[in-house]
Amino acid sequence: MDRPEEPTPEDLEVVSKQLGRPTRGTRAIAHRCPCGLPDVVETNPRLADGTPFPTLYYLTCPRAVAACSRLESAGVMKEMAARLALDDELRAAYERAHEAYLERRESIGHVEEIAGISAGGMPNRVKCLHVLLGHALAAGPGVNPLGDEVARLLDPWWTEGPCV
Repeated sequence: MDRPEEPTPEDLEVVSKQLGRPTRGTRAIAHRCPCGLPDVVETNPRLADGTPFPTLYYLTCPRAVAACSRLESAGVMKEMAARLALDDELRAAYERAHEAYLERRESIGHVEEIAGISAGGMPNRVKCLHVLLGHALAAGPGVNPLGDEVARLLDPWWTEGPCV
């Protein structure tokens, strides 16, 4: 997706069904699944109740979430973290992903409590494949190297049709 789309009421209903709860802080649809439904939303950096919310890109498709969870259970995060510690080029690219994440969130609004904090463990750790995939899908290929890798590791979650 070249740039986030304003969510329609139907999009917000789909996202709420995907999450199994009302969506909160959703400001845009950051990526659509090949089936056409939202699978990543862009959230406000501060929720309506005032809570700071550092996760700019939130993966919503339950099938994609489950697929990321399977990779986490299989030790993919640990393997990525080990490579990150040894590979200067990967570490530099991951740092750039962190900076791109922060730049986009700051363009929406500054929240002092989360200034300098991105998500998914960036820039020094690998903490959440869901966030890394969400960032990679929303930002497009070449922005988040580990998110791109997660996307390549996953089987296509949309082949069975819409998740909700």
